[in-house]
Amino acid sequence: MARGIADGSRGAPLAPPPGLRYLRSEPRRPPARLSFPDSSVRLAVKTDDLDYELPDELIAQAPLERRDGARLLVVDAAHDAPGALRDARITDLPELLPPSLIVVNDTRVMPARLFGKKPTGGAVELLLIERLSAPGDTARERWHAMGRASKGLKPGTTVTLGEAGALEAEVLAKRDDGTLEVALSAAGGSVADAIEAAGEMPLPPYIRRDAEASDRERYQTIFAREPGAVAAPTAGLHFSPTLVEAMEAAGHRFARVTLHVGPGTFRPVKHDDLDAHPMHEERYAVSEATAAAIAAARDEGRPILAVGTTVVRTLESAAIAGRRVRAGSGRTDLFIKPPYRAKVVDHVLTNFHLPRSTLLALVMALAGVETTRRAYAHAVATAYRFFSYGDAMLLRGVSEASR
Repeated sequence: MARGIADGSRGAPLAPPPGLRYLRSEPRRPPARLSFPDSSVRLAVKTDDLDYELPDELIAQAPLERRDGARLLVVDAAHDAPGALRDARITDLPELLPPSLIVVNDTRVMPARLFGKKPTGGAVELLLIERLSAPGDTARERWHAMGRASKGLKPGTTVTLGEAGALEAEVLAKRDDGTLEVALSAAGGSVADAIEAAGEMPLPPYIRRDAEASDRERYQTIFAREPGAVAAPTAGLHFSPTLVEAMEAAGHRFARVTLHVGPGTFRPVKHDDLDAHPMHEERYAVSEATAAAIAAARDEGRPILAVGTTVVRTLESAAIAGRRVRAGSGRTDLFIKPPYRAKVVDHVLTNFHLPRSTLLALVMALAGVETTRRAYAHAVATAYRFFSYGDAMLLRGVSEASR
């Protein structure tokens, strides 16, 4: 029998409800084998173009001993060197770009995976997505969550969570997409403290092991300070204090944005037409200081390096004239796919992404369809490590200004 709620074991991470199922539950299609004459052209793609073959052994199941120990595939997207590939290391990053403004995501992953029981003894699992109540009511909070139990969860159901029953959850409503609204109450102290004590890190479904104590540190970037994500902005995982010091010594500067990564990041594209895919929303914020830093970088001719697809989505969502950004907060459902021209970012550091994912479409939009295919084929052939705890790519020259 498969491990999971039914037999009381932890099993695989909580799968999203209908319409939010993880990729590994989807039937695989053979990869598309189209080719285009110019690798730098951003052509429209179909969903089948987002397929590729990946041996299971290349999916990283744990982080490397050193944060900055990963390999780095350098991909030149600019017209002067379209599709050129170079094998490097993350520690080479300071010398691979001219002095740049490096924008990171400072979201903090919540220990959002909670296990408990119904009054009948049936096993329950919740994955917290977003707090709905205003800050301040610390003993009781309303949350948007995903849930599963041996016999389902209906409005009015009350469950205890955590080994010592530190949290109580009452199901308030069930949304059309199958997700829940729940009220969390702490037996003592604040709800936030109880979640921190009782929750597990929500590792992605392709990491086929239970979360460990070390994941609380390693599935978190060194920049993390704003709680709210249920998945890490994985490109940022490669930065160590030593690497940051080396970057600053080489003339690079840092700025922060916030985008809280939601479970929709794992939702595969199912429609043949990418335009028909319902893009998930995520919360973001750009500070006045970061907007000013980007404006100053433009005045100085300093390129912008986006650390991860979450930073790309944030900056492109906040873009205004002059390749600058507007300070503020909001929600974005921006779907970056071919054809697309970057409005703000010049270079992107990113991990390798799932087949049939919106994140792979984003990479194709910025680096070019054939260039991306060639890069991924090279990464598979040379045994790069894939996904959250895996290696990285540096996409150089993705902006309008570099073309």
